[in-house]
Amino acid sequence: MSDDPNIPDPNADQTSSEPLSRAIGERYLTYALSTIMHRALPDARDGLKPVHRRILYAMRELRLSPTGAFRKSAKITGDVMGNYHPHGDAAIYDAMARLAQPFAMRYPLVDGQGNFGNIDGDNPAASRYTEARLTAAAEALMEGLTENAVDFRPNYDGTLEEPVVLPAAFPNLLCNGASGIAVGMATNIPPHNLHEVIDACLHLIKAPDARDDTLVSIIPGPDFPTGGVLVEDRETIAEAYRTGRGSLRLRAKWEREDLGRGNYQIVVTEIPYQVQKSKLIERLAELIQTKKIPILADVRDESTEDVRIVLEPRARTVDADQLMAALFRVSDLEIRFGLNMNVLIDGRVPKVCSLKEVLRAFLDHRREVLVRRSNHRLDKIAARLEVLEGYMIAFLNLDRVIEIIRYEDDPKSVMMAEFKLSEVQVEAILNMRLRALRKLEEMELRTEHENLTREREALAAMLADDGAQWSRIAEELRETRGKFGKSAPGGLRRTEIGEAGDLAEIDMDAMIEREPITVILSQMGWIRAMKGHQPLDAELKFKDGDGPFLAMHAETTDKLMVFGANGRFYTLPANTLPGGRGMGEPLRLMIDLPNDAAVIDLFPWREGGRYLVASRAGDGFIVGAGDIQAQTRAGKQVLNGDALLCRAVSGDHLVTVGENRKMLVFPLTELPEMGRGKGVRLQKFKDGGLSDAACITLAEGLRWQESGGRTRHEPDLSAWLGKRAGAGYMAPRGFPRDNRFN
Repeated sequence: MSDDPNIPDPNADQTSSEPLSRAIGERYLTYALSTIMHRALPDARDGLKPVHRRILYAMRELRLSPTGAFRKSAKITGDVMGNYHPHGDAAIYDAMARLAQPFAMRYPLVDGQGNFGNIDGDNPAASRYTEARLTAAAEALMEGLTENAVDFRPNYDGTLEEPVVLPAAFPNLLCNGASGIAVGMATNIPPHNLHEVIDACLHLIKAPDARDDTLVSIIPGPDFPTGGVLVEDRETIAEAYRTGRGSLRLRAKWEREDLGRGNYQIVVTEIPYQVQKSKLIERLAELIQTKKIPILADVRDESTEDVRIVLEPRARTVDADQLMAALFRVSDLEIRFGLNMNVLIDGRVPKVCSLKEVLRAFLDHRREVLVRRSNHRLDKIAARLEVLEGYMIAFLNLDRVIEIIRYEDDPKSVMMAEFKLSEVQVEAILNMRLRALRKLEEMELRTEHENLTREREALAAMLADDGAQWSRIAEELRETRGKFGKSAPGGLRRTEIGEAGDLAEIDMDAMIEREPITVILSQMGWIRAMKGHQPLDAELKFKDGDGPFLAMHAETTDKLMVFGANGRFYTLPANTLPGGRGMGEPLRLMIDLPNDAAVIDLFPWREGGRYLVASRAGDGFIVGAGDIQAQTRAGKQVLNGDALLCRAVSGDHLVTVGENRKMLVFPLTELPEMGRGKGVRLQKFKDGGLSDAACITLAEGLRWQESGGRTRHEPDLSAWLGKRAGAGYMAPRGFPRDNRFN
């Protein structure tokens, strides 16, 4: 940089200063608007996002007609990326592949040859292996592009032009649906049946003020390419279409297949939209393995080109409706489709539209396309009539025209001056072939002139009459309905409109077959369930270094409560425990019990039960059964502190013993009943803490077992009777040295 002040600084005026918050805000707003308008939301007129529109237009430019040859997908992707869509080739190919998937698109816009993915969720083959061309539906979307039907704009580098929107001969937005996530907004529009949508359009043309309920009666609900059964009530569907937002329940279609002798199996023939079949079967297999649906025995995938998932019940007595109702609750055999009709109006303004507003946007676009195509045709007719009039003048003065062409140096200006012809007419005459100078050609010219004149008058009359325009639009819609409606292959409705039934009455626990089991918990925390009520002192095999910790009798319908040293209760369904043939499985894989928290107790949950919980510090309280049941793997915090014990409450008094071997007996009525907390002081200790506690009936005294197996009895406990939180007195002679009541 020069030090001379007279020499201007070349870097001056190239920097600016502004607050960071405003700079970030402006740039993020620009990004958000770009995402909303140019990526995520479809246009209400043709139902396409820019990437899909560019794919179809590029394929049209490659002349990939429905009846023509296929081209490599890599070539199509390259042309789209190089000419119109400067983004990643993988994203473009994925978008094109989806347009070719019959399980994703109700009316596919691309005809694919090769592996374009499947309903299992497998990805398409690489673009170099697959080929594609347009479908008849895509061709209908672009009908009229060469007739000034829509505006064009420069592509990203200004070398080519691309359409702003497609003419859209059929309502693609509703027929194929759309989904996308923008910044601060999203859209999710389900596919519909074209025949029904066009019927609704025709009704809206006849009655522009049609009620929403009338339109819903014509379009009863979405029509998904994978079929299924829509089980939402009519009022909910009508409200969703009226507001543009809602949630619709879609179920798999199934049937009961008899196998003879009272046996049967359930066959699922249609699964909900956008559900991957492979993941659905994995989920069903997981339900069998974890025994969450014990009345389901097996699942098999026998699908070929059609979906066929076989479900085997546990026994012939299992009710098929009850089994399916249970599966609907816990698997993707039933899903909720969140309807959100957020679209771009006129390609600029995002708006959540009702069904009527979406249809109106499409019809208004069709009218604009009709007017523009008609005006374009009128311009073509005017140009042709001008040429025809020049031809007819030339035929009437054929000898003179030939003479001028042969002998005049500037025949163009002479003919214009002598016959009052325009420059266009003279150019057409001079370019006329000699073979056209026949008498028959003159008659053909007059006939063509008359036909074009009549067509011009008809178009002018239509453009001057709104009713005639809507009649023409209705006629075009009927033609489209004839091509793709009910009479066309695949045009019939696929999704049934059904009724849901009441799933709330299904008791999942009632499905569990009630059987006696013996639950074994090892010292290292491995748990298993043996069939039947086995002797609790029976010898069992454990892993090396492991041994028995706890054994109890229960039933498969029980909910087992695990009490940890962290003061949390965990709920463990008994029917999910591993069988007793092996060593079991770690308990900590079934519940989120920390590694440093030991298991204090394990017992079956009982309605109305009351339990004493106490900490090592000597604090405790009584908790009801309703306050200890946990709904998640993380358990439920009940006792605050280092937990020591949990005892079922019975009798009328509580006896406690500390590490100092002092024992105290006090009434249970002095203990509060709480849902969660630290509790109250049970016994006062100068040194150490609580060792054990037990509920007793005072009149029966206290019993404990000696090491030799004999049972000792202390009938009179008056010497240890006192108030809660007292220090107590030394335990009676012969009390166990481990300070446990056993």
